[in-house]
Amino acid sequence: MATTLSPSESYSITMRLEIQNKVGMLGKVATAIGEAGGDIGAVDLSGHGKGTVIRDVTARARGIDHAQEIINTMKELPGVKVVNVSDRTFLMHLGGKIEVHNKIPVKTRNDLSMAYTPGVARVCMAISKDVKKSFSLTIRRNTVAVVSDGTAVLGLGDIGPEAAMPVMEGKAMLFKEFAGIDAWPICLNTKDPEEIIRVVKALEPTFGGINLEDISAPRCFEIEERLKAEMGIPVFHDDQHGTAVVVLASLLNSLKVVKKRIEDMKIVVAGVGAAGVACSKIIMNAGARNIIGVDRIGAIFKGRKQHMNFMKDWYAENANPFNEKGKLSDVIAGADMFIGLAGPGLITVEDLKKMAKDPIVFAMANPDPEIMPEAAAPYVRIMATGRSDYPNQINNVLCFPGIFRGALDSRATCINEEMKLAAAYAIASCVGKEELSEDYIIPSVFNRKVSPIVAKEVSRAAHRTKVARRTSKTYMEIHLD
Repeated sequence: MATTLSPSESYSITMRLEIQNKVGMLGKVATAIGEAGGDIGAVDLSGHGKGTVIRDVTARARGIDHAQEIINTMKELPGVKVVNVSDRTFLMHLGGKIEVHNKIPVKTRNDLSMAYTPGVARVCMAISKDVKKSFSLTIRRNTVAVVSDGTAVLGLGDIGPEAAMPVMEGKAMLFKEFAGIDAWPICLNTKDPEEIIRVVKALEPTFGGINLEDISAPRCFEIEERLKAEMGIPVFHDDQHGTAVVVLASLLNSLKVVKKRIEDMKIVVAGVGAAGVACSKIIMNAGARNIIGVDRIGAIFKGRKQHMNFMKDWYAENANPFNEKGKLSDVIAGADMFIGLAGPGLITVEDLKKMAKDPIVFAMANPDPEIMPEAAAPYVRIMATGRSDYPNQINNVLCFPGIFRGALDSRATCINEEMKLAAAYAIASCVGKEELSEDYIIPSVFNRKVSPIVAKEVSRAAHRTKVARRTSKTYMEIHLD
């Protein structure tokens, strides 16, 4: 696993140290951690020994190997004994990160008779007579299934459904935290698209929406398209469309800074997988005309035969209007924008020098982008990454909670292109004119006004495009109809 350049909370450790009870010893511990390159955090007193003090010392490291270096430094420090070490990220995941709570108490016979038998039978029969009531009388009104087969997890690749579960749990946490949506992680032990489609379709009576996650391309395209066509609830592949929505939002605000029109932009997209295709489509829908997709072979153009699939065939027919050919370093010449969804170190400073005036670079490979911001800074006007330790983090959490909140609130049958565009413009609007700058084109992921604004505009778009099933009603009508 690649390490980060600076100490990170994701590689933080807590060391229980038995330290000689002498003046200045704690200072020596702190100094040694600092000299080893660690970033010291909390220091807590946890007990006493014979002539010793026991302290829990937390430190952030640059990676696993660096954390071990810090531990070894403590082991070699005279007067200090390392009692044990805890990896704080692993501690956070012990027993999983989510759980179920009852919304109502069940403390008396009366509670039981309404929540369960015999009262529940009346509710069951009401739904049996009108299945639409399941959206108001069950958890379905506020639930999303986060479904993965574990084939394209983060930057880790095909690691399997069990190993994918911590990511899906994290996704469920974000749904709850930012939109109040109850999401369930569901990791499937199959890679067969037909089997995945069959299983997800069978889940429809339980959920109000389906969030597909970390399914490899090109299988993900077929799976999503089939499910969208064959299900009556929203199906949304966040790796594709969530990324695309936030990229468009970032681009809309970038254009205000560089004072260019999207119609005039030459945009190069590196990585023509799930996210790359979706980003290209949404930018086209917003008005872009000259987009060139590049994979490991080079530019995708009409007539190319090598290393193609059905989505790249679509790309060849609908993008690259001037049929440019060559490697990335060739087609990036004169580009106004580079969107990277591929891998680390893909472009160089020499490539940036070939771009048009005031270039925009979105280098989103994680954890290591296509070019590091420090290297790019002198040559680009706007730089964005997928990382939280640099300005302009392009993060899907700005999108998917609000977009599903809006879809559930309007009881939409799908999430269509108009709803995605509405989400992008809503996110962009959360950065005011007085705030907008090269280093602030996209709101923080912790900006609490983003999700409600996105939800409102997505719901409006659902009604406008006639895919909403919930009309304006009173509180009681909504809950009982």
